[in-house]
Amino acid sequence: MSSKRSIFVEADSTDKAFVPVPGAIDAGGTAAHRAISAWLTVLLGLVVCLILAGGLTRLTDSGLAITEWKPLAGALPPTTAQAWEEEFRKYRTIPEYQLQNKGMSLAEFKTIYWWEWGHRQLARLVGLVWAAGFLWFLLRRQIPPGWAGRLLLPGVCGAVQGGLGWWMVSSGLTGRMVDVASCRLAMHLGLAFVILGLVAWYRWQMLRSATDLFRASRHRDRAFVRVGTVFVALVFGQIILGALVAGIDAGRSYAQWPLMAEGEFLPSGAFDLVPLWANFTQNAALVQFNHRMLGYGVLLYAAWAWWRARRHPNGALRRACARAGAAVLVQAVIGIITIVTAAPWHVAIVHQFGAVVVLISVLHARFLAAYPMAQGIR
Repeated sequence: MSSKRSIFVEADSTDKAFVPVPGAIDAGGTAAHRAISAWLTVLLGLVVCLILAGGLTRLTDSGLAITEWKPLAGALPPTTAQAWEEEFRKYRTIPEYQLQNKGMSLAEFKTIYWWEWGHRQLARLVGLVWAAGFLWFLLRRQIPPGWAGRLLLPGVCGAVQGGLGWWMVSSGLTGRMVDVASCRLAMHLGLAFVILGLVAWYRWQMLRSATDLFRASRHRDRAFVRVGTVFVALVFGQIILGALVAGIDAGRSYAQWPLMAEGEFLPSGAFDLVPLWANFTQNAALVQFNHRMLGYGVLLYAAWAWWRARRHPNGALRRACARAGAAVLVQAVIGIITIVTAAPWHVAIVHQFGAVVVLISVLHARFLAAYPMAQGIR
């Protein structure tokens, strides 16, 4: 019979059972983290390209060129003269052609068709890259615990975005609409930025180990997280207002700054539409005025956030707030240039790209407040 062992045993420093293994919680996951973060980086770049492609499609008035939604068959463009004539025939039945583009040639139609077709193909590519990556990591069991739902979410949002995009396009195919409904355009662009934010946030998390994130979350600056939350909300609201401006071409209606029409602060026709609520989405005067006012508000808030963060003990957060403030300032200048030049497409698309940079910058500052980077003592 073996002798009983006392429960009071001193741990020998040479006993391997008692030697802690640094980073054991992340063991085996480092390579998977790197692979998933690389996939998210590619996905992030594609989403940015898709947002810009959508903006160019709108700026070139190409969004209604394809009058049907065929998720699979629509990936193939017309390849024969007869097929092109059939697509052109369908386009000639919608209000945009009848009221705005009557007399357009087939060659001119092909130009706007290719813009919209390219936009839809890029959307399909984004969905394919997401699905291929998600299934690859899922089947290989490389998705970290608790991450399956998070990585699934961008794909679900992307599927909703496809249906929302067609709902938006369908609003311009009947009645007397020569463009898509501005509210639907705002919803479509808003969801695109939600997807952008999700992918960026998950990428930043995946670039750091679970141990690092856990330790960082215990030192989060709750006050600056709240500042960042309000900042993100203000920027997102400004993006939605920008979509409303684009939806009714309000950016080309009042090409004066700092005042608007005939030296007015608020144009006299800002509330001419009936019912009253319609002015907030369909009246170019009020829509552009609201976009300007919230833009000033975002700029002031950015300056305040930078001022508050300038002496923060965490250098990474200080720099992130400075970058966010600089991005907002540059975007405000581009916005003014967009106004006074009556929003030509090459300026307007830079302004839209600026919105991407601003949102990512502000979101990153909030991320660093929630998960502070470790820093040495100087």
